Amino acid sequence: MSNQATRNAVCCPPLAERRVPAEAAAVLAPAFKALGDPVRLQLLSMIASAESGEICVCDLTPAFDLTGPTISHHLRTLREAGLVDAERRGTWVYYRARPAILRQLAALLSVAPTT
Repeated sequence: MSNQATRNAVCCPPLAERRVPAEAAAVLAPAFKALGDPVRLQLLSMIASAESGEICVCDLTPAFDLTGPTISHHLRTLREAGLVDAERRGTWVYYRARPAILRQLAALLSVAPTT
């Protein structure tokens, strides 16, 4: 099974309920690792909250005091972790969040309300 197919198939109960299976941990850990950087977390937030569901790299870069190549590096890390998809249109690249993996990460971290 391809890494992409595995990523789509992974699902598990919240970690507070049951141990995370090794296969699920291996697939989801790179996404958590990618989000461990403040710039990448901010980039993902900007991408996921974009009104149209996607955002141009031309709108992401000015929001940071970083060079274009550094922003590109962070965006590539988010893509490789499966958190975002990218589509080139002419000279610009547009990014959109991948809701399925975000839901998996959120479900894994969900905690039952205390009574």
